[in-house]
Amino acid sequence: MATESLSRLRELALGCGFTYTGELWTDTIRVRPEVRDTCATGKCNSYGKNWSCPPACGSLEECEQRIRRYRGGLILQTSGALEDSLDYEGMTQISANHAKYMRAFQETLMALYPAPETDALPPYLLLGAGACKNCEQCSYPDSPCCFPNRMFVSMEAMGMVVSDVCTANNLPYYYGPNTLTYVGCVLL
Repeated sequence: MATESLSRLRELALGCGFTYTGELWTDTIRVRPEVRDTCATGKCNSYGKNWSCPPACGSLEECEQRIRRYRGGLILQTSGALEDSLDYEGMTQISANHAKYMRAFQETLMALYPAPETDALPPYLLLGAGACKNCEQCSYPDSPCCFPNRMFVSMEAMGMVVSDVCTANNLPYYYGPNTLTYVGCVLL
């Protein structure tokens, strides 16, 4: 991954609206079973209900194999201010902004790296925050994913502790009181 192309990709990501970006090296990523255990508790209400979430997104071992196919990439953060720690409306808005920026960045990536014509691996892996919401109602488990090339698997579903990934790559995760940050990444 050339520094020049990573620098250009960083500019494009910031142009999509992300607040912060930082380099990411896959050798700093630790895939942890306890993250998946948290998914299994059903805390976010998506476990077993979405193609982008466990168990549909693959075993922890399969997720780690997918991650290790790539050398590095970018961390993508959307950070915003909250009125106070109970500002649900602000939290919802920051989440919606992050999702919008992820979709815009995905369009950018699709233009830069067209899908392979064969079953070859895509040249990038885009990971988001939370369950994929491309469809109003996910087709899981009754039918295949309607948009597999546009689905976001979350960093957590892949077994990552997001704050650890940021810290290991020298990018803050916490930006002070009454702030909230959503994180995604792209692996190349």
